[in-house]
Amino acid sequence: MIPTLRILVNMGSLQRLFPAWLGGVVAMITWFTPWLLVALAYGVVLQFLVEYLMHRFLLHREPPVDQQTFNALYRSHIGHHEFPDDPEFFTGDDNWYALRFGLASMALHTLALWPVLGLGPALLAAATAIFVGSVSAFAFYEYCHTLAHLNVPKGRFGRRVTRRHMLHHFHDHRATYHVSFGMGWIDRLFGTGHDAAAAKARFDRQTMLSMGMDPEDLRLVTARQAHGITRWPKWAGRGPTA
Repeated sequence: MIPTLRILVNMGSLQRLFPAWLGGVVAMITWFTPWLLVALAYGVVLQFLVEYLMHRFLLHREPPVDQQTFNALYRSHIGHHEFPDDPEFFTGDDNWYALRFGLASMALHTLALWPVLGLGPALLAAATAIFVGSVSAFAFYEYCHTLAHLNVPKGRFGRRVTRRHMLHHFHDHRATYHVSFGMGWIDRLFGTGHDAAAAKARFDRQTMLSMGMDPEDLRLVTARQAHGITRWPKWAGRGPTA
């Protein structure tokens, strides 16, 4: 647990979200009403859905043809699949993205609630939902994801999280998009739960950890070079090593 928390404490995105989370908690306690518990629960569920949708449709989208766009996707996710045990690739390199996303989401929720609740209550409900509920769920996701990838002693919780997430990395990258513990129902809801037969039919060792791409694809080679990666993915069994 300690190695996992050490990485979380140093995550740029969580560091930038922490003041907003703390402010949201203070506001929720100061002007508490039972309805804020509904906003809190809504924010948690919303983040778990966002986690799934972003992972599936943004991070696992069709590889871009434009090299600069591809390089950005490589840094944000493809590199994580090629080097799944490297903490450098546990998150993307834009540490401000999560905060910008949260601020935009809070603004939209405030605008939607303003005509119904008034400006003050709308701001409070939106802050509770996004910066307390959703950010807490996001931190839980980062904990589960980091724990799954670290080679450390794990209890029952850690083993279950790891076993489930490794299906996505090493068996079928087109399924099991959810990472947070207990949220497998979202994959089942959208038809992307792990299916052993489908995974076996789709499995290709040479392309599995490059998310279906040939590991010698020029876009991949160029992206590795652009990000200063001089080693070849170990699983490929060929290419340069450092």
